[in-house]
Formats: sequence, C-alpha cells, structure tokens
Amino acid sequence: MNTLFDKIWDAHVVTKIPDGPSQLYIDRMYCHEVTSPQAFEGLRRRNLKVFRPSQVTCIPDHNIPTLNQDKPIADPVSRKQVETLDENARFYGLQYFPMGHEKNGVIHVVGPENGLSLPGMTMVCGDSHTSTHGAMGAVAFGIGTSEVEMVLATQCVFQAKPKTMRISVNGALGRGVTAKDMALYIISKMTTGGATGYFVEYAGEAVKALSMEGRLTLCNLSIEMGARGGMIAPDEVTFEYIKGREFAPKGEEWDKAVEYWKTLKSGADAVFDKEVVFDAADIEPMVTYGTNPGMGIGIKGRIPSLESVEEAGRASFEKSLEYMGFAPSEKMIGKRVDYVFVGSCTNGRIEDFRAFASLVKGRKKAEGVTAWLVPGSWAVAAQIKEEGLDAVLAEAGFEIRQPGCSACLAMNEDKVPAGKYAVSTSNRNFEGRQGPGARTILASPLVAAAAAVTGVITDPRDLL
Repeated sequence: MNTLFDKIWDAHVVTKIPDGPSQLYIDRMYCHEVTSPQAFEGLRRRNLKVFRPSQVTCIPDHNIPTLNQDKPIADPVSRKQVETLDENARFYGLQYFPMGHEKNGVIHVVGPENGLSLPGMTMVCGDSHTSTHGAMGAVAFGIGTSEVEMVLATQCVFQAKPKTMRISVNGALGRGVTAKDMALYIISKMTTGGATGYFVEYAGEAVKALSMEGRLTLCNLSIEMGARGGMIAPDEVTFEYIKGREFAPKGEEWDKAVEYWKTLKSGADAVFDKEVVFDAADIEPMVTYGTNPGMGIGIKGRIPSLESVEEAGRASFEKSLEYMGFAPSEKMIGKRVDYVFVGSCTNGRIEDFRAFASLVKGRKKAEGVTAWLVPGSWAVAAQIKEEGLDAVLAEAGFEIRQPGCSACLAMNEDKVPAGKYAVSTSNRNFEGRQGPGARTILASPLVAAAAAVTGVITDPRDLL
C-alpha cells in the first residue's frame, strides 16, 4: 500500500524521465513579490502567456509595511517589488489580493483560510515555507525562480521524487506545550539536515489532537530540518476547518470532495523509507539559543556544554554562541529580552493571538520591551477585534499592527536593531534574519507572551 505522499504524487505525474525527474502537474500556485518578477519577465521575453491563470494566486507579503498601509511604501526597493507584482498579476489576469485588500496577508495564512489550499492538491510557491499547506493533506513545496516560470508557463514542474519519512509523536502534549514546541523539539532532535531528501508525514496521537492551525505551524517548520515538505492526513478536523470557506467546494461538489479526501491516508501496511518516533511527554516549551532552528532546548534546560558537541561541529557552535552573546552550559531562563514578535506564516493565526492574549490578560507589558503583534491576514485582524482580544491586549499595553511578514525576515521596516534580543514566533533565527546583528530566540506565542510581560525568558507554565 502506498503512503499518502505516494498517492498524491503519483496521481499528478504527467510523464517520467527514465532514471530522472517526474513532470508533476500543479493544482495551485502562489506567487509573492520576491521570487516572481524574474519569472514573469521570462514569460514576457519568450512571449508566453500564463497557462492556467485560474490556478495562480498572487499576494504581496514580504515587503509590505505593518503600519500605514494606506500610504505609499516608503522603501523604494520594497515599493518596486510590490508594484511589479501588481503589474504582472493585472497584466496576466491572475487572482490577486493586493496590499489593503480584505484577503491580503501572509500567503501561507491566506491560502488555507480561504479554502484555496485543499486536500489531495499539489501546491508550489517560490518560498520555502510553502510546506505549511501540507497540513491540509496535500503535497506542497517551495520552488526556485526558474521553476516558478516553468509552472506559470505550463502548470507543471520537473521534480525528483523525494523519499518518504513518517514522524510519529505519541501520547499527549503537556500543559503550555504547543505545536510550535513540538516542531522545535523535533528539529532539535533531527538537526537542520536530518530530513534532507525526504517528504515527511506527521502522525501519532499528539499530531491528530492538534487543531488545524497547530498542524499548519508544524508543517510550516518541516523545511527547517531539511525536508522537502511536511504533510498530515486529512480527517474530520481538516474537513470542519475547510467547510464553508469561500473557495472550498459547495453542495454536491463538497460531498464528492470529502468522499475522495477520506481516501487520502497511508494504509496500515504503507512502507516509509524512514520511521521516527517521539513521545509527546518529553516535550516542554522550547527556545532556541543559537543561529539555526535546530539549536533548541527545553526552556528549563541548559545550553549544551562544549564537550557534548561533536568535534566537527564545535567551531560553528562556538561561533553561533559568540554571535548570540551566550556561553555553553548557561540557562536560558532569565535572559534579557528587548523585542517580542508574534506573527509570520508560522504563528500569525487567530489561535496564536488567543494564546498570547490569554497569558498577558491582567498583566502589563514589561518596561523596555518593544512588541510587534502582526496578524497573518486581515481576516485574522478582524477576528482579533471580533473576539475582543484587541481590548485585552491594549489593556496590557500591546497594539496590533497590520498584516504582513513583518519582522520574520526584515524585508520591510520591522527590523530588530543590532545586538538586541528578540523572542520571535517566526521560523528562522539565522544571523541577521530579523535585522543586521539582531539576535533571535525562536519560541511559541505562550513563551513570547511570558517574555513580553516579564522582560526575560520565562517558562509560561509558571504564569498560566
């Protein structure tokens, strides 16, 4: 019996080159402003049209500001990129949610919440975190600029078929432990290259118990351990999430779709190239201490000692700690925090803001902490208001900004200054990722909230 990945992949193969890649049909393509300009330029040069415009969705997100979106973008480079996407989307007649549109936001938040990302689909975008959409029970992965052009022109892409891996997390997550902690825990155990060459299916009781939003967070981070993508078999949680969304099937089409979606699971006898099993009871709230997402520890733990690091990795380990201003064997609890960022395609959904608000309620933002709370979309921003979370946050001294990628990668105005520490709910803590010289500690919205009200790294379980 084939795995879930095999079922979807094989159903989309148009042709296969012997001992080579497959020509894979793509159901949905997402384009943002950073990786698409050269691809559209390539189409123009060759006088080609977009092959299936109805299957392409364009959304600017990386370069847009999170304040004053009604005004022109101040930074000329960012403005040019957004304007170029605008021109291309309109010229080729593509579905387009521009800055300020009610459906604008981070592309990997907007797709699922509008029913554009569905089970059984193949999906691509010129962005590594396209793996997010795999949570719907789909094969979703990032591609390069030349491949973006290929998909625009043909609705197909050449890809070598990855190997399959199943990561099972058994048992139940503890109090204050989230999908983000599960992901950071898995990456810390697998390392940033541990899933290279594989497409990962997540399974086990702890994964099944996650909400749809938690699943999106988990699949989002698959790429950070080198995986080509991550996915979770669709179930009632998935169907309930999709039902009634604008671009989801309706009426008889819905019934037919669900009937098919129910077949999308790995059989009891499915064989994976690799199986990995973790126990949910071993996972606690996580924080990173270094400059890649694999350098993570439980919040009550200590940074590894130099002796515990393999000799081959010691130089980069020491370089990483030097950049962060940390030392081997130190505790992370009590470390100073200057900035807190909640948002991105990893943790910019309504559940993330509910979690943050639940912990800061009745407390006050710590003096000296700058907090950027950035919804993943205008729909999330509206829900924050509808649920009264904005009032809870305002009372605690926080304000909600406008949607966008924001400080996840500092391609906009939200840059953490050099040397400052940011507890961030985003996906990467590379050197300079959140601004030149910025020091990033990846964490869940609950850990971010605890840091925001105490001014230091704090175990959220002590405040719950």
